[in-house]
Amino acid sequence: MIALNLSPELGKRLEALEKATGRPKSAVAEEAIAEYIGDHEDFYLAETESRDVAEGRSLTRPLSDVMRKYGLGS
Repeated sequence: MIALNLSPELGKRLEALEKATGRPKSAVAEEAIAEYIGDHEDFYLAETESRDVAEGRSLTRPLSDVMRKYGLGS
């Protein structure tokens, strides 16, 4: 469980969304937080992989090779 102190404007927007969708504020907030966390996890993973490629710790492969390996495309 988590308690949040939202700005008055954000609180009003959350209440309006609750009324418009019929979904509880907690469900809307949980979905928003999950999406935010997922986006940031993806960003940091990509940033780490990009750094590893630049520093020679990870290799890249041509897209055509990957597509051929998995039977994608023509």
